[in-house]
Amino acid sequence: MAKETLYLKIDGNVLVHQKNLTIKDIAQITCSNTSLKNRIQVLKLKDFHLTRPGRYVKSVVEVLDMIHAEYPEVEVENLGEADFIITYEEKKKKSRPIAYLKTGAVSVLSFFGAAFSIMTFNNDVDIQGLFSDIYQLFTGQTSDGFTVLELSYSFGLGIGIILFFNHFAGKRIETDPTPLDVQMHTYEQDVNQTIMSAYAAREQQKEQ
Repeated sequence: MAKETLYLKIDGNVLVHQKNLTIKDIAQITCSNTSLKNRIQVLKLKDFHLTRPGRYVKSVVEVLDMIHAEYPEVEVENLGEADFIITYEEKKKKSRPIAYLKTGAVSVLSFFGAAFSIMTFNNDVDIQGLFSDIYQLFTGQTSDGFTVLELSYSFGLGIGIILFFNHFAGKRIETDPTPLDVQMHTYEQDVNQTIMSAYAAREQQKEQ
């Protein structure tokens, strides 16, 4: 009898909200045998021991061992990461007033922080003096500090920020990732790699 082949894929970092996990909570699996697939999906990962919220480094070998212990006749093909991180976070119930309060506080801080940064930059490069010189050069008149240059600069600054962050009114303008998205993704990869390296170092010390 030919062996059934199961294809398993686990991402580098898996977010969960409960201690007791099954295969379907951390992995994507597919198999031509639907009945077998459904049974393996609900297989409990008893050896993961998520005791408290945090990040846990696990190996796909642990998952394969648990599958083979119950279904030794199944051949598993790993399509994902060899080592991965399980991020266990408890679900937090937030009351709406507190959530709105936090959103408002972050918005106010971001607004005034950005405004302060823009003003200090403009002051450093003396943008007011530059606009005054340009206005006098082209019109022959003295600038009163509120001309078409200041107006267009203010609108252009706002439009540039919207285009840079690729969001307006909570909606993404284009499908391409923004520089902020790229930096956040790079940061997450660096964090995962650091956790993996620290775990490998601890395991090596235990063996010695």
